[in-house]
This record gives sequence, structure tokens and C-alpha cells, in this order.
Amino acid sequence: MMRKSYPSDVSDDEWAFVAPYLTLMREDAPQREHSLREVFNGLRYIIRTSMQWRMMPTDLPPWHTVYQQTQRWLKAGVFEDMVRDLRILMREINDRVPRKGSKVHLAVDTLGQLLAVLVTPANEQDRAQVGKLARQIQEATGDSVEVAFVDQGYTGDQPAADAQTHGIRLGVVKLPTAKRGFVLLPRRWVVERSFAWMARFRRLARDYERLAETLVGLHFVAFAMLMAHRFVTFMVQST
Repeated sequence: MMRKSYPSDVSDDEWAFVAPYLTLMREDAPQREHSLREVFNGLRYIIRTSMQWRMMPTDLPPWHTVYQQTQRWLKAGVFEDMVRDLRILMREINDRVPRKGSKVHLAVDTLGQLLAVLVTPANEQDRAQVGKLARQIQEATGDSVEVAFVDQGYTGDQPAADAQTHGIRLGVVKLPTAKRGFVLLPRRWVVERSFAWMARFRRLARDYERLAETLVGLHFVAFAMLMAHRFVTFMVQST
């Protein structure tokens, strides 16, 4: 049955790219009752609109089907794989060297593309998360990162030592002592831009999730959507 399209629907070109990552079983598997593409559209709708799962439009697959499949995708790490591969492709396109709630801590590359995400209780210290972020960064990049730029919330002897354990030197971006109005901080604007990209996804504006792992996974879903769109747009414009 045909349905009206939603702005959040995946395009044909994007689907051609992401489908292999999302296909955990054959499309014609007997236990599959709904189109995998429509299930993904359901997830995209939730991410874009911040609608409650149970309030998903009835012309999309049932909410519980979309939710359960989303959990399978998150557990399989398909969006982390997608973001990793898209990051490599986008860096090659940009002539870069390819690289093998709560409070959200992001680590991004120089293009603002996601390397690592960590969700902690809001009352935990930023500096206490440096070691975990550094480990995730090196896992994502094949131990190729030597310097990471951070704001003053991540400074101190212990954070520096935690980062150095993983072969990373911290460079602190300090706010000018005397400033008037908006000041564009060197390096810092890159990650701030990534947070601005995330603001397009209403589901990430607040922590609606019961599990921190789900919130982490949804950040990878959002970045996978952003990066797949950019990659497909570039490829179409290049042909």
C-alpha cells in the first residue's frame, strides 16, 4: 500500500548505500513482515521528530517492530560501521589522509565527523571522561591520533595523563580573558558545529532514553544519516 512520503524518508541513493549495513538477515526471510526500508524510515522519523515510539504514524511499520529492529541494529554496531566507512570516504573526498544525557561528550575529526561519543550522568566531571574518550578515538582511528584539542573542562594533570596512556597529547583551547560578544575559538568551533548538526535531530535534544547505550547508538544513527546524505549528494553532483 502506498503511503504519503515524509521529509525524513531515506532517498533511493542513500538507501542503496546504507542497505547492506542494515540487512542482518535476507530481505525475503520468512520472519520479516515489513520492508526493511520502511522500518529504517520509521527510525528516521523518530530521530527527526522526537516523536514517542508509541505515537509513530500508522502508515509506517508498527512502533514495536521499529524499536526492536533498532535495538538489533544498535547491538550489531551497524551505525558505528557506517559512520566509520563514511568518515574514511569523506576524508578521501576532501583530500585528507584516510583513517583506518545526561551529558554527551563528543570527539570529532577535523571535518566535524563523529569519532567517539560518551554519555554520562550530568553530575560527573568532564575531565574524568578523557581516558574513555581517548580509548574510543584510537579504536576508531587505528591509533593514528596524536593530538586532541579540548576545552578547559577537560584540563588537568590526570586528564593529560589519561590521554597520554593512549598516545594522545591534549591541546587546551582557552577562552580569551577579555572578550566582547561572540568569539570564534580556534579548533573548538569544529565540535560546536557538530553539536549544531545534532540539534537538527529533536530526539537528541533531550535524553528520552532509558539506557545510555541507546542514546549513544542514536547519535551514531544521526551521524550516519548526515554523512550518508552528504556522501550521496557529492557522488551525484560529481557524475
